[in-house]
Amino acid sequence: MTEPVDRRPVPPTGTQHVIAAHGYRAIVTEVGAGLRALTFRDRPLVMSYPEGKSPVGGAGQLLLPWPNRVRNGRYDADGETRQLAITEPRTGNAAHGFTRLLPWTVLDAGETSVRLGLRLFPQPGYPHVLDLTASYALGEAGLEVEVSAVNVGEGVAPYGMGAHPYLTLGEEAVETGHDAGHDAGHGTVDDAVLELPAAEWTPVDEQQIPVGRRTVEGTEYDFRAGRRVGGTVLDTPFTNLERDAGGLVRARLRTADGSRGVELWGGPGIEWLQVFTGDTLAAPYRRSGVAVEPMSCPPNAFASGECLVRLAPGERATHRWGITALPAAGA
Repeated sequence: MTEPVDRRPVPPTGTQHVIAAHGYRAIVTEVGAGLRALTFRDRPLVMSYPEGKSPVGGAGQLLLPWPNRVRNGRYDADGETRQLAITEPRTGNAAHGFTRLLPWTVLDAGETSVRLGLRLFPQPGYPHVLDLTASYALGEAGLEVEVSAVNVGEGVAPYGMGAHPYLTLGEEAVETGHDAGHDAGHGTVDDAVLELPAAEWTPVDEQQIPVGRRTVEGTEYDFRAGRRVGGTVLDTPFTNLERDAGGLVRARLRTADGSRGVELWGGPGIEWLQVFTGDTLAAPYRRSGVAVEPMSCPPNAFASGECLVRLAPGERATHRWGITALPAAGA
């Protein structure tokens, strides 16, 4: 005996959770608990992608329990060398954690917020159990994201948090199912003005692993006062971040005339920003946004230990970041 089957295709990123408030509208995905779209008064603030596709260039994804890369997927912990799965064959590294392709469960949902959860069980090279939550909420100040991890297993768990939003200055929102990257491009980000409160940058080797730190002073990586992106190619970790009186790091992207802008902010524990101009993305997404990725630790932190959180059983780590539409300069 056969029964009728619902033939409607399931999107690659699962259920789409839509929230809205104060002119903002966001779409959060079941798979990866990622940010697929964010608009303010129909203007896109992030580079989005169609509902029927997987994230382009990691757009909007959460990177847990480590951001960026671990060299050769190897690190030492508890007196042993551990081997993570190599998920980036081009560099031979383990990249961006485990949770990007896993389905998250809705814990709470309303018109203006949604909170998702995932129990991450042991993975190759990571013998830990974490309870992860990701909360997205919209208010007058835009989007606020809170990501938490609790070690509910045994042993001390290495942990880092990252996210992968691409800021954009597109003029028009794109309806679900259309090519958001195309409409958000409008001449690429070359003419955009990037403001980045970072005093140091790190060169990387052929595996995109940091090799020391350098001051931004007098280099093409100095965006502290805000300047045109131009032809600068970035896939670069920045640190030594300046914070405002409230302890927040604020990075901004504006049009050259100051008529439109978007800000990404990071709270305490956000010690690094990976900035990527999208040069390796396929058209029409290439250089249509600037990824400003809040990270609690640098690439290869599992191996280097730099800024790495070590969660004892029962301990929690929480990080906050968000995105806000900026008014016209002088407004």
